[in-house]
Amino acid sequence: MQKILVIGGSRYFGKHLVTLLRDAGDEVTVLNRGSAAPPPGVGRLVADRDDAAQLLDALGSRTFDTVVDQVCYTPLQAAVARRVFAGRTARYVMTSTMEVYDPAPPTPEARAYAEGKRQAEAVLRGAGEGDGSEGGSSFGFAAVRTAHVLGGGREEFTGRLAHYVGRIAAGAPVDVHAAPHATSFIHHREIARFLQWTAGQSFTGAVDAASHGALDVLGLCGLVADRVGRPARHRVVEQGAPASPFSFDRAYALDNSRAVGLGFGFGRVADWLPGAIAEELAEQLSEAAR
Repeated sequence: MQKILVIGGSRYFGKHLVTLLRDAGDEVTVLNRGSAAPPPGVGRLVADRDDAAQLLDALGSRTFDTVVDQVCYTPLQAAVARRVFAGRTARYVMTSTMEVYDPAPPTPEARAYAEGKRQAEAVLRGAGEGDGSEGGSSFGFAAVRTAHVLGGGREEFTGRLAHYVGRIAAGAPVDVHAAPHATSFIHHREIARFLQWTAGQSFTGAVDAASHGALDVLGLCGLVADRVGRPARHRVVEQGAPASPFSFDRAYALDNSRAVGLGFGFGRVADWLPGAIAEELAEQLSEAAR
């Protein structure tokens, strides 16, 4: 049994992670700003993770075997965590993103998100590598760079799969690049399982988490069209113009070989994505019928 703190963990795959850890017999505590209560059998701490004084006050003298940080987006947040958790945990796992590899994020928001994650990783990595500054060598650090997470119907709050299901079902065109590159996906329950597994491992550094079988936007449209029973219509955008989610004019699909070599068995996108599409379609049909 491990003592595990999950920072965030109040929505989507974070909720599944907390439940998996609890059901495996770990002593789990969730730390957030109090927006949602954790499930039964899980401890709760309320604090603003950006505020070091609040964090220290909420933590008291508690220590943990592992911290899983679901909501670290900036180097400032990482620096606070590095100071506060130095000496309080042996292992720190940050949920990062495949966008750290993106060579050309298309919008200022996307660029800020990717750069924030890159810099946050660097700050926490320094704590694990012992760079001579405050908090160096304080804990082992792992960054889980997750693929695009899908599944769960309305739980998938970004609405990206809903975009495809809605447009194709309505006969509306999907904006795509002329020669889109394949990208990586993972089911929301699979990334929860991967994070649970990572919490119990000892490896450090970055690891990519993705189901087997990268898919481009045309393949995704084809799967959606098969499920909704209507052909997909495409509208090709000019080079550099915005396109639909998951249409990429640049390559940065993930390589999950490190995780596989460490012992994790991923599923295949082709096995779970049709079910995720069906789940989203059912949600949309139910909503339309209300």
